[in-house]
Amino acid sequence: MLGRAGTIAQVSTSNGGVPKLPVFQAFVSSEGLEGDWQEDRRHHGGPERAVCLFSLDIMRALNGEGHPIAPGTTGENLTIEGIDWRLLVPGVVIEAGETQLEITGYAVPCRTIRASFSDLNSNRISAKLHPGESRVYARVLRAGVVKPGDAVGIRS
Repeated sequence: MLGRAGTIAQVSTSNGGVPKLPVFQAFVSSEGLEGDWQEDRRHHGGPERAVCLFSLDIMRALNGEGHPIAPGTTGENLTIEGIDWRLLVPGVVIEAGETQLEITGYAVPCRTIRASFSDLNSNRISAKLHPGESRVYARVLRAGVVKPGDAVGIRS
C-alpha cells in the first residue's frame, strides 16, 4: 500500500433501495457485502459491481452547495474519507480493511438517489459531467471484513 491514504467512514447495506443504512461491519465477497441487496440487479451488483464506493469529502463539498446528501443516501456501500477521489479510476487497486478491491467503473446516477440533491438532479455526481466526483464500482480481489475506521490505501 502507498500508506494510509484514507479511512472507511461508514459501511452501509440495505434490503434493496436507498438509503443504505450503517452497519458495524460487513463481510465482503465477490458477490458484494453480506446483508446487502440491490432491487435492480441488471444495473447494480454482481461480480464487476460488487462494491459501490463514494467519498465523504465530496459529500461535504456537496453539503456546502446545499445538497442534503449523506453517507448511504446514494447507495454506496463504503463511504471513504481522506483519499484523493480523482485517483480512483478503472484498474486501480485499493486495500480497504481486510479486502482488496479493483475499481471497475463509474456508477451512473439514477433517479432513485435524487432526494440527495436540492434540485433533485442526481447528475451532479455524474462522471461525465463532473469527473472525479462520482461513485465508483469495484470487484473484489480479496474477500474480508470491512468496518468504519479501517484504513484505505491505493496499491503501489
